[in-house]
Amino acid sequence: MTGAMTRRPEPDRMAYWQAVDSGRLLLMAAAAMLVTAAFASTAVIVHQLQIDWNAALAFGGLIAFGELLRLALPGAREAAPIAMVGAMSYALLLMVQGERPGVELPAVLVIAVCAVGMMVGALPHIAAGRPAGVTGMCSRLVAVAGVAFIFRSVVYGFVAGKPWELIVAVMALLIFFGWLIDTVVGALIRADDVGARFGVALVDEIRLQWRLGLAVGASVIITVFSVQAMGLPVLIAFIGPLLVTQVAFRRYAGIRATYLQTVRSLARVTEVAGYVEAGHSRRVSRLAVAVGRGLGMAEPQLLALEYAALMHDIGQLSLRDPIPGGATVLVSAADQQRIAELGAEVISQAGVLDNVAHLVRCQAWPARGHDPAPPLGSMIIRAANAFDDMVGSSTDRDRSVAALDRLRLDPVGYDVAVVTALSEVASRRVASRL
Repeated sequence: MTGAMTRRPEPDRMAYWQAVDSGRLLLMAAAAMLVTAAFASTAVIVHQLQIDWNAALAFGGLIAFGELLRLALPGAREAAPIAMVGAMSYALLLMVQGERPGVELPAVLVIAVCAVGMMVGALPHIAAGRPAGVTGMCSRLVAVAGVAFIFRSVVYGFVAGKPWELIVAVMALLIFFGWLIDTVVGALIRADDVGARFGVALVDEIRLQWRLGLAVGASVIITVFSVQAMGLPVLIAFIGPLLVTQVAFRRYAGIRATYLQTVRSLARVTEVAGYVEAGHSRRVSRLAVAVGRGLGMAEPQLLALEYAALMHDIGQLSLRDPIPGGATVLVSAADQQRIAELGAEVISQAGVLDNVAHLVRCQAWPARGHDPAPPLGSMIIRAANAFDDMVGSSTDRDRSVAALDRLRLDPVGYDVAVVTALSEVASRRVASRL
C-alpha cells in the first residue's frame, strides 16, 4: 500500500455546459422561463379558480408514461408521441364528462402539468444512466405552450358551443401549428449539430416526422372528444392503439439500425483480410457524409452515400494480390473500374441496395468526360477515398493540404465543387471523429 493516496480529480462541472451549443441553451432558457412563469402563476390563481385535479393527474400521468416510452428515430432523433398526445389533448381539452360547471383550465396550469409529467417520465431514464432528453422535452414543452396559450386564452371562448366541425378544424390547425414549432426547432438543432443547411434539415425533419405527427394529431382530436363524452377512464383505452403505432415506428428505426450495423460489419471484412488500412472505410464514410451534407444532400441520399462509402472497397476481396495499403488511387483507371464493378455486384446480391450498388459502380468514373456522368454520391466517394488513401489517419495539416492540392490539379477526375466541400470538411477534421 502506498504511503500517500492519490486524490481523484474533481469533475469538470462546466464541461457539459461548454459542450452545449447556443441554440440548445436558448431553447432550454425559453422552456425554463415558461415553466417558472407557469408555476408562479399557478400558485397565485390556484385558490381563485375551480380546477379539476383529477384531469390534471390523469393527463400528467399519461405524459409521464409517454416520456418513459420515448421513441428512438433514425438519425439519433427522439420522439415521445404518447407524451405529445397527452400534452396536446390537455391543452385542447374542452371539458370532462360529468365535470361540474365553472371548472377552468388556464394555459399556465397546462404548462405546469406538462412540465411535471415530463420530468417524472425522465427520472427512470436518468436513474438508468440514459440521457435525460432535455432538448426534446424543452422542444415539446414550447410547442405545447404555444398551442395552450392560443387555445385557452383566445380560441376557447370563440369555439365554445359552436358546431363540432368548426371545433375540429380549429383544433387541427392548432395541432399543426404545434407540430410545426416542434419540427422547426428540431431542424434548427439538427442543422447546428451536423452542420447541415437549415432548409435541407427542415425538409428531412418534415419527411421523417409527418406520419408520426399525423398519428399524434388524429389521436389528440379523438382523445379530446372521447374524454368529453366518456370521461377520464377512456385515456387507458387509448394507450393500446398508441403503443401499437409507436411499436411500428420503433420497428422501422430498428430495421434501419440493423442495416447499418450489417453494412459496417461487411465493410470491416476488407480490413480484417488486410486489403485496406484499418479504419479506412469508416473514415471515408464519415468524410463522404460530411461532404454530402455540405453540398445539401437530403437525408435519404446521405444514408445511401454512407452505405456506399462503407462498402466502396468490397471489390478488393476479389484481387489475387492486395494493393499496397489498399490505396486504389495508386492503381490504373481500368483496375479501379474493375474493383468498383466487382464491389457493386457483391452489393447487388442483397436485392435491396440497388442504389448503393450503383454509387459503388460509378465511383471510378471521372467527374468529367464520362457518358453518362457519375452521380454526385459517386464523385464524393471517389474524392473522399483518394484523400484518405493519401492522408490516412494522420492529422498533419501539411499532408492534408498536399492531398487536396493534388485533387484540385485533376479537375477531370475530381469534381471541383466536391473538392471544395472536402477541403472545408478537412479543415475542421478531428482525429477522434474520422
